[in-house]
Amino acid sequence: MTFAVSSTDFHYEANNKAHHTSEITGQRLILRRGQAFTITLNLHRGSQPEVDKVQLIAETGPSPSEASGTRAVFRVSGPPIRSSWSAAVQNSSSSSVTLSVTSPANASIGKYSLKIQAAKGTPQTSALGEFILLFNPWCADDSVHMQKDNEKQEYVMNEQGLLYRGCAESFSPSGWNFGQFEEDIVDICLKLLDVSPNYSTNPGLDCSKRSDPTYVGRVVSAMVNCNGDRGILLGHWGNDYRGGTPPSRWTGSVEILRQWSLNGCRPVKYGQCWVYAAVMCTVMRCLGIPTRTITNFDSAHDTDRNLTIDEYYSVSGQELKLSSDSVWNFHVWVESWMTRPDLPAGYDGWQVLDPTPQEKSEGVYCCGPAPVKAILEGDTDLKYDVAFVFAEVNADKVCWVVKPDGTMIRDSSDIKTIGKNISTKAVGSTEREDITHLYKYPEGSVKERAVFEKAIQRGSRILKNMLEHSDSYQITKGVQLNFVQETHAVSGKEIAVTLVIFNNSETPKSLTLNLNAQVMLYTGRPACQIWSRRVTTKIGPNTETEFPVSIAYSQYGRVLRNNNTVKLTAIAVEDGGSRETSFTEKNVVVSSPELLLQVSGDPVQYQPMMAEVTFFNPLLEPLTDCTMSLTGSGLLFKTIDTCVGTLGPQLRVRLQIPFTPTKTGSRMLTVGFNSDQFCDIKAYTSVTINPPK
Repeated sequence: MTFAVSSTDFHYEANNKAHHTSEITGQRLILRRGQAFTITLNLHRGSQPEVDKVQLIAETGPSPSEASGTRAVFRVSGPPIRSSWSAAVQNSSSSSVTLSVTSPANASIGKYSLKIQAAKGTPQTSALGEFILLFNPWCADDSVHMQKDNEKQEYVMNEQGLLYRGCAESFSPSGWNFGQFEEDIVDICLKLLDVSPNYSTNPGLDCSKRSDPTYVGRVVSAMVNCNGDRGILLGHWGNDYRGGTPPSRWTGSVEILRQWSLNGCRPVKYGQCWVYAAVMCTVMRCLGIPTRTITNFDSAHDTDRNLTIDEYYSVSGQELKLSSDSVWNFHVWVESWMTRPDLPAGYDGWQVLDPTPQEKSEGVYCCGPAPVKAILEGDTDLKYDVAFVFAEVNADKVCWVVKPDGTMIRDSSDIKTIGKNISTKAVGSTEREDITHLYKYPEGSVKERAVFEKAIQRGSRILKNMLEHSDSYQITKGVQLNFVQETHAVSGKEIAVTLVIFNNSETPKSLTLNLNAQVMLYTGRPACQIWSRRVTTKIGPNTETEFPVSIAYSQYGRVLRNNNTVKLTAIAVEDGGSRETSFTEKNVVVSSPELLLQVSGDPVQYQPMMAEVTFFNPLLEPLTDCTMSLTGSGLLFKTIDTCVGTLGPQLRVRLQIPFTPTKTGSRMLTVGFNSDQFCDIKAYTSVTINPPK
């Protein structure tokens, strides 16, 4: 009797553990490319274990072919062949043969079938089973190889993370549950690739290109948003989130991905930049590409791509919507680690990818991968979208004052405002790592200005025309303004700031002060005006005076709910002949009340524990429609939502929520509180779960 297989043992648990996928499951085969795995072929009674007379077939995609690299036919031979599929005998008996099978380090990722057939004569093919193949940062030959183990643990294996939000002067982290190793997530991530326009247009070519992380990164960047495809998230940057979930309420990616998949790949409502980035981080880590979230504060959105952000203000200090450019309080994207063989040497490593649909890249709403090194050096002519990301972190900002007759006065040009405190979670801790130096040289330095001019020279024709305007433009004025904030603003209390006015001239000044306060969307767009004052004052030569600004909770509380930033502006107009204007601005972040989260119980896998959440209402009015949500991969299977209802004035609510951890290691529990008055209040705590004794 010839070689005949009765069954196949894929050694799920042992293989998955060796391939760092046991966190996903031990019930099916999930592998990483470029690394050997073991299978045992159990033979029919009387079958001859002559493996040299059979060959294996590995296939992926709907129309696999050897020419496209999605089909491999290989015989059982000796040691692994570096760039090809290979198999070798480990053990052999009359009843079974154990093989070591190795995929090439540049194989396409995706779902594979494994078959066996006779090497000679009429092919009789038998199916052995299926497996999933992922990128392999542990393999030195893989284009996503990462050398340090602690970095692989952080950027591939860690299912929890921190997202930084706020503004440059005041920001804080909030916990996020990436959950890339929840068992169904890998299937959802592969489905995401399969519903992309690239796959629909040419599935064979798309599956072939899935060997390249640059290609996969662009596809995922486009598919996390739903602009022009069947992507995951629908963005919304307003105040009305009816029919969906406000972006601030999400605490993890798993619920979003599951909702998208279960609803027939219809977009989930709603996302904003940090939600887009966090979901993309989940997908990329799940596929095996090391990825981290990045926050850039005072982030420029340069719509006309001239490396200049123009802002316009009326003489009353109100920001005007005269330009499509904007400066976001913060913007979140991801970096993924990979080589870039499509570029000259020197651009391997971290690459910016941004799924937030801001501008099109080659006709599609995606961004990157843009090498961080290219951004640092101003190499704006390189792929992909380096010029756009360069502007986000290093554009110049120009402020204009618009007079009632429409005349525009250029007040200042600031080369240091854009791109501050670029932040990511540190490896192996909950500390913040500042990586601004990886994106740009010190602001205003000779090197930074040289790179800025280089970026213009290497960029588009529009940029080259802007070179003559790239220098800092500051007028030495007789009157200088500055807002000083002594204490942090806390929701429920008044906002107290002082405007300092300094006359550095030798003559007295009579001034008209126009002060304005607007609630701002985090994208830098004004939502509404909440306060304004117009006063006249006189100030002596070389004299400083102060003007207190106080904004009551009743003036901002109702309109600040989905935003937490108030922009203060002041314009001083000199009375008399010169009519010289002076301008200053300040973003005030209004902090939410504190939410407390504690855990108790023996931190052992499969043993019950308790989460205790405490919140105090600081207002003199009740909070209505209060809800809490608790999430954490390896601790909870799904998010636990609790309706609190109404919380009376200056009362405290304390909830105890039982949970049972299912995975070991360092885990993060995240809780979110929302109400009609407050939203996006979050807390997190880390807990290390030990295996059973």
